[in-house]
Amino acid sequence: MDPLVGLLLIVGGGAAGASFYLPFKGVRNWAWESYWMIYTVAGLLIAPWVLAFSQSPNLLSVLSQTPWDTLGLCFLFGAMWGAGGLTWGLMIRYLGVGLGIAIGCGLCAAVGTLVPPIVLGEFAKMVDQPGGIAALVALIVGVAVSLVGIVVTGAAGMSKEREMSRAEKQAAVAEFNFTKGILVAIFSGIMSAGMNFGISMGKVGGNESMVALAGTVPPITANTWENLPVLVVVLLGGFTVNFLWCLILNARNRTVGDYTKPNTPLARNLLFAAVAGIVWYLQIAFFAMGKSKLGAFDFSGWSVLMSSQIIFSTVWAMALLEWKGSSQRTKKLLSAGLAILVLSLAIIGYGNYLKP
Repeated sequence: MDPLVGLLLIVGGGAAGASFYLPFKGVRNWAWESYWMIYTVAGLLIAPWVLAFSQSPNLLSVLSQTPWDTLGLCFLFGAMWGAGGLTWGLMIRYLGVGLGIAIGCGLCAAVGTLVPPIVLGEFAKMVDQPGGIAALVALIVGVAVSLVGIVVTGAAGMSKEREMSRAEKQAAVAEFNFTKGILVAIFSGIMSAGMNFGISMGKVGGNESMVALAGTVPPITANTWENLPVLVVVLLGGFTVNFLWCLILNARNRTVGDYTKPNTPLARNLLFAAVAGIVWYLQIAFFAMGKSKLGAFDFSGWSVLMSSQIIFSTVWAMALLEWKGSSQRTKKLLSAGLAILVLSLAIIGYGNYLKP
C-alpha cells in the first residue's frame, strides 16, 4: 500500500499548492513585497525547521555529517527554486490562479520529472531490475500523458484570453497581462524545478546520503520523514533569495513602513500572510513524505504534484469566476485537459503498482 499512500500524500500536496495564494486576498493595504516577506519567513524558515526538529531528532547530526558539497548543491538548487518561487507569485498576479498555475506547472513538471533521474542514472538501474522495464514504460507514458493534459489546459487558457474583453479579464484578475504573464511563467516554471533537483540530491552518497543518515533514528524518522533534513537546506536557499529580494523591494519602494502603517489591520495581515506560507509548506512536506514511499520510482511524484496542483487550481479558478465569460468550446477544452490529467495520475499509479 505504500505507493498508493505516497500518491495520495502528493495529491494532498497539490491541493495545498493550488490553495496557498488564496489567503493573500485577505491582506489589506500592504505592498506585495511586504506580505511576501511574512510568507517567506513563515513558510520557508519557521515551518520547515519546526517540523524537522519535531520529527527528526537527529537533524543537526545529519546536517553535520553531510558533505559540504552536497549541502551546497541542495542550497543552490533551493536558491534556483527561490527565484522561480518569487516569480510564481507574479505569474498568478498576471494570469490568475487557473491559467498561471497550469502553464507554470507544465514547464516545471517536464523539467523536474525527467532531468533528475537522468542525471543520477536512475533510469538505467530500473531497466536492470526484473519487471522494471514494464513499470518504467508505464511511468514514462503517465508523465507524457500529464504533459499532454497540461498543454491542453494551457490551450484552454489561451482560448479564454482571446474570447474575453479586457474589462472581463481584469474583473476576474485585476492585473491581467497575458504577454507579461507568459514570459514570467516560462522563467518561473523552469526555475521552480530546482525544488525537485534539490530534494533528489538527498539520495546522493548511498549509505552516507542525507536520507540514509536521517533514517538511522527509528521508527518515526525512517521512511516517511527521511526527506525533512534535505528539505530544510533546500528551503533555506529559497528563503535567502526571497528574503533578500523582499528587503530590496521594501527599500526601493519605500514600503518598510507597511509593517507599522496606521489604519492597517496588522494582526490580520500577519495572520493571512503567515497562513499562506504554512499552506505552501504543507505542499512540499506532503510531497516529501509521499516521495519517500515511491521507492525507485519516486521521480514520478513530481509530475503527480504538478498535475494535481493544476486540477485543484482549476477548481479554485472556477469558484473565483476566472473563467466567467468564456465560451462552451473553451470550457470543453478545459474539461478535456483535466480529464487527461486525471488519466495520467491513474497511469502513474499503475506504474508504481507494477514496480519490482
